[in-house]
Amino acid sequence: MSQTVDRALSILPLLAEGPANLEQVATRLGVHKSTALRLLRTLHEHGMVYRQQDQRYRLGARLFALAQEAVENLDVREIAHPHLLALNERCGHTVHLAVYEENEVLYIDKVESRYPVRMYSRIGKPVAITVAAVAKLLLADLPEPELRTLAERLSYPAYTPRSTPNAAAFLKELATVREQGWATDFGGHEESINCVGAPIRGTDGRVVAACSVSAPNVVVTAEELLSLLPLVRRTAEEISREYSGGAPVSASVPHASQNPSQVTAETPEKKAEEPSS
Repeated sequence: MSQTVDRALSILPLLAEGPANLEQVATRLGVHKSTALRLLRTLHEHGMVYRQQDQRYRLGARLFALAQEAVENLDVREIAHPHLLALNERCGHTVHLAVYEENEVLYIDKVESRYPVRMYSRIGKPVAITVAAVAKLLLADLPEPELRTLAERLSYPAYTPRSTPNAAAFLKELATVREQGWATDFGGHEESINCVGAPIRGTDGRVVAACSVSAPNVVVTAEELLSLLPLVRRTAEEISREYSGGAPVSASVPHASQNPSQVTAETPEKKAEEPSS
């Protein structure tokens, strides 16, 4: 029975390359035509393959429907959480997971820092959309017309002198984020808090979530936090692979154009303050 299942499943990647006739399927599987026909008929009955008028077989609509349903039911938080715990264990700092929903970027998971000075971010709370690293990652992946419309509609609060001042500056920064494949927030929301983040991608290569590491500069400097970027990116890539069913990260995913160790970070002055929000 297991050999039969294995052969039937082997037909699917074959047909993913394009329609094939009975002889081609039998040859690829190394079986008699009668065996190949029996397997194809079974798959056809379940909607996994479809026989065209030219007698060639292609993948069936039921297969695509199941794949779409599986994607829609994926819980990125459930998949990401063990990886976020491992990241937190490695670095000790606060780890966040965020998604973009209905024109807001929301935290959907958080692993607390092991240091006594902690962030007051909460799961379910919207982030500061014009400055947060996770927001930049999520918005940078939007289609250009949608992104420009959103950027023009947003307000740009001056949380600190480092906050994004206007739509033009925001779009410029998002273009950089899109090109390099990672983002930072060095004191843009709170002068004492720094953050580095990376995107999590689905099977189509689009960003479905973003993860980040944040820390107050009384615990670690911005330069020291930036040195964790390879670890953060590796975590995001691992989550992406698992979320995509073990598939490799899309070749279209941008890679950092700079080595993080070569980045000259514009870092905030060190302040011994506890975060206020």
